[in-house]
Amino acid sequence: MNQELSTTSTLSRSYRGQSQEQRRAERRSRLIAGAIAVYGERGYHQATVKAVCEAAGLTERYFYESFANSEALLIDSYNAVTYGVLGEILRAGEAAGRGQVARSRAMLHAYFAALQREPQSARVFLVEIRGVSRAVDQAFDASLRAIGREVARVTGSAASDDELLQAGVIGGVIHIALRWIEDGYQPPIGRAVESALRLGTALAAPPRTRAPPV
Repeated sequence: MNQELSTTSTLSRSYRGQSQEQRRAERRSRLIAGAIAVYGERGYHQATVKAVCEAAGLTERYFYESFANSEALLIDSYNAVTYGVLGEILRAGEAAGRGQVARSRAMLHAYFAALQREPQSARVFLVEIRGVSRAVDQAFDASLRAIGREVARVTGSAASDDELLQAGVIGGVIHIALRWIEDGYQPPIGRAVESALRLGTALAAPPRTRAPPV
């Protein structure tokens, strides 16, 4: 009898070689992927839990297994996109050699290429996150701070100890990206990268030292 109970318990914890925790994590990932697709196509405010679940291939009961509400899913979807792109950017910079300009250019190219490659994700990353709620704004701000710190670290920028300057650089690049996307990914990516590089270089340049009075 005890053997039967043990076997039943084991089967309840594992299905097709996956534990309950693994299956739950897989469903959560599918919901995030479904949310990115739906938000990218119709916008967060026009999306429903049902539409997200249909895109994920899951029933609605699984939504509330992982998320308290749609806002929580938006934050996790945003973070998934943001930190995934940040990883690409940092790897590109580290592979570009030791020069600050070369690293900055490689990172910007990786960023713009990711936005062009995944337009639905780009919409979540740049548009749908704004103005939803205080909690969402806090997630957005936290990600920008993290991006600013990591980009400054990898490039060796003069802005590495100045969070306000980091915010200015990142915010400026985001506005260039928004205009670039709005204009149908024109001009070509190389020119967009160079525009962003010029802006970042100018903003992050160390202040000039005034000559002492004669």
